[in-house]
Amino acid sequence: MVATITPGISALQLQRQLGIGSYRSAWYLLNRLRKGMVNENRELLGDMIEADETIIGGPAKGKVGRGAVQAAFKSLVLGAVEMRVYQDKKGKTHERAGRLRLYAIKHADAKTIKKFLESNVVKGSFVRTDGWRGYSKDALIDYKHEKKIQGELKAHQLAPHIHRVFSNLKTWLQGTHHGVEPKYLQGYLDEFVFRFNRRQTPMATFRSLLGISVQKQPLTLSALKSG
Repeated sequence: MVATITPGISALQLQRQLGIGSYRSAWYLLNRLRKGMVNENRELLGDMIEADETIIGGPAKGKVGRGAVQAAFKSLVLGAVEMRVYQDKKGKTHERAGRLRLYAIKHADAKTIKKFLESNVVKGSFVRTDGWRGYSKDALIDYKHEKKIQGELKAHQLAPHIHRVFSNLKTWLQGTHHGVEPKYLQGYLDEFVFRFNRRQTPMATFRSLLGISVQKQPLTLSALKSG
């Protein structure tokens, strides 16, 4: 159920479907499965990449842009998505989104961005970003960097693929899970990435989740809540 229901399933829905007496037990089960959605040996993203950040959470009074993350219940998410080039039947060239990575971060500074790229993107790849100072020469030193300064074009026009991902992510978090606490956001991001990266092969999701999960170490409820 967790692997194959298209929009995912909340802990409350899982509790009802399985007839579990305790919501906490259903929540514990679901979040352990989310840990099984991350393969530590997965291949890095490569070729052409779009990278940007977004803010998850409700409106922050008096805060705009990246500064809004300072408000309560706000979370900053850094994302990178591959851009795949293909030709249609008429021979016209297009781009589409490939694999994805999403991480909850505290600051979109150069140090954080550099660490994120090193952990998720093959060195030498082409990386497209906006003009945010965090995408500095030092942060992108190992990559071919294309920096697009936002002028007349809006952010979603400069980086359409990653912003479409962000839009779908927010809709999914609100629609299926009705929001999420910042403390547990990374688990939800991991689930979204797992589903997104297997959207072309949905029948393989159960096998993938089962295969990754059995390689994981046991995880207690207290460790899950503390980490």
